[in-house]
Amino acid sequence: MTSVRKMAGAGLLALGLAACSGAPNSHPVSLEEGRAMLEGRQALVFDIREPQEHATGVAAGTVLLPMSQLNQRLGEIPRNPSQPVLLICNTQNRSAKVVEALREAGWTNVRYVHGGMSDWAKRGWPMVKPAG
Repeated sequence: MTSVRKMAGAGLLALGLAACSGAPNSHPVSLEEGRAMLEGRQALVFDIREPQEHATGVAAGTVLLPMSQLNQRLGEIPRNPSQPVLLICNTQNRSAKVVEALREAGWTNVRYVHGGMSDWAKRGWPMVKPAG
């Protein structure tokens, strides 16, 4: 069984949280770098906050992928090393743990945005209401 299947079978969230019970701090990008990569289309950015959090506003151009849906939607996260992927949540706690779990499952192109959408909002950066 491949590590990805093991990850999906065990549940990405459960495995990720177990594997990263400490405060992970590897593979971050700064909020400024994350914004520049999103706006410059240099990375695919997934907002892993839950729908009630998305309702407060999202960064234009992000893909909404609630953490509660990750196990069912893993195939949407590119594995190609030439396609940078960023994860963003509210503060970076969830996204950092998910990045660690994805890396353990073989993704090499994923990083998380330090500070998350809470810092984005505090800076007054543009946000849009999610579609639907």
